[in-house]
Amino acid sequence: MSEHLISRPDAENDLLAAAAYLAESIQSNDGRAEAMKAVVPRYLAKGNVDLAAELSNTVDDPFVRDRLLIAVAETCAGMDDGEYALQLVEAMDDIGMQAQARERIGLKLAANGQIVKATTVADMMDHRDNVLAAIAIRQSADGDREAAVRTIGEIGFPLSAAHAWMAMAADAIEKDDFGRAAELLERSLEPAEEIEHEEERIRSFIDIGNSFLASNRNDRAIETLDKAREYAEALGNVHRDNFLASISTGFLRAGSVELADRTLDSVKDKTQIATALLGFAREFWRKEEKDEALEALEEAYAILKSQHERETRDGKARYALFANIAVQFAGFEKAERGIEIAQEIADENQSMSALGQIAKILTIQKNDELARTALNAIPDDAHRMFALISLSDAAVANDEHENAAGFLNEADALAEEVPQLASRSSAYNSIADRFVNLEDLPKARDIAHKNLGVIATIKDESSQVSSIAELAGSFEKAGFAPDEADAEIIRAILLPKRF
Repeated sequence: MSEHLISRPDAENDLLAAAAYLAESIQSNDGRAEAMKAVVPRYLAKGNVDLAAELSNTVDDPFVRDRLLIAVAETCAGMDDGEYALQLVEAMDDIGMQAQARERIGLKLAANGQIVKATTVADMMDHRDNVLAAIAIRQSADGDREAAVRTIGEIGFPLSAAHAWMAMAADAIEKDDFGRAAELLERSLEPAEEIEHEEERIRSFIDIGNSFLASNRNDRAIETLDKAREYAEALGNVHRDNFLASISTGFLRAGSVELADRTLDSVKDKTQIATALLGFAREFWRKEEKDEALEALEEAYAILKSQHERETRDGKARYALFANIAVQFAGFEKAERGIEIAQEIADENQSMSALGQIAKILTIQKNDELARTALNAIPDDAHRMFALISLSDAAVANDEHENAAGFLNEADALAEEVPQLASRSSAYNSIADRFVNLEDLPKARDIAHKNLGVIATIKDESSQVSSIAELAGSFEKAGFAPDEADAEIIRAILLPKRF
């Protein structure tokens, strides 16, 4: 075993150091790589880039090692240490990873307003268009519009140019400058037209059309979406129906029911038809057309229900859509219907997820009795435990702190029944964090200590490291330090016999 970067005394008195020490001790290449993926980001969040880089270099898997070093380099750029960031890039073996790292550095520098440094990095790159786009976006945000236009003029890749114009328009929309937003979107159309990849061109036109909607230019939105429709209808692959469903929803939002219906008639995949109808339902509800919204939602469910297995391209997406429809019924104040649909979903995970989301919505709506019905319908203890934590968030949103604490205490009690130790540990972290938010520090401290005991029993080394690193974040958030009882458990975890 090589010498540790983390000393044993440090590991015994600091949870993150303990996680790093354990990660260094893992002999399996895959196990160490997985563990370091949990530890390195924590050190980056603390600004300790030197140790993060050293720990990254202990990983034998070259892909994971370079991905971690990219994260370190990006953090260095954000700390105005671009020189060290570029040194880390040179330490990478893979040319492709080096290119990704330079782009991430350039993007971070541009976002931080370090235009000269970002430009210098861009000049080092063979493919610099995304960094130039980020520079232009920042120049525009800073009010240097002429420079932004010049920078976009240097972009050779039409997709990057189109996205730059759209991002600048989004900034204008956020500032309620709808006239300027519309002007910028008009300029995005030319490079969008030049995009060679069909799917990317269609996606860009859809995005521009939706941005015109946000700019209160429904007329231009319809025209742009119609162009996207022309391209999508000519598409000869499985993405065609997905695009057309999205375009149909856009037409409805823009106020053209006729174009929305006509476009939806061209869609063959029932999952995509149901997806569009779900979008219709939400738009009708937004306009206070509640009967139409419920009718569209029922139609979405009926069509999805009628889809035979042999017609289904993506079963996972279909079950996820069932869950979304069930949850939307709850959002439309038809929770009983939502619970009914959620319980019918054949995919157990999607069914339980939908029930948990419905219970949260009902808690927000202060329908506690029905929320409890949805919660009790979740058969798995782990899913019900996490649902209770979610309900506590909903109670806090309602300023019902006593109810929030009650949900957390239920989740705490239920955690004892959860056999998956990593899930139990994650839940304890979440519970402790929320007790901190509720200003019940003694309860949070008790949960955190209990969690450390659970972590000590986790057999998988990388899972144990991940859980300790997560707990370290909870300790830091609460301002806790390990006491003697914690230190005793930590010392037991660190014993060499575990490896």
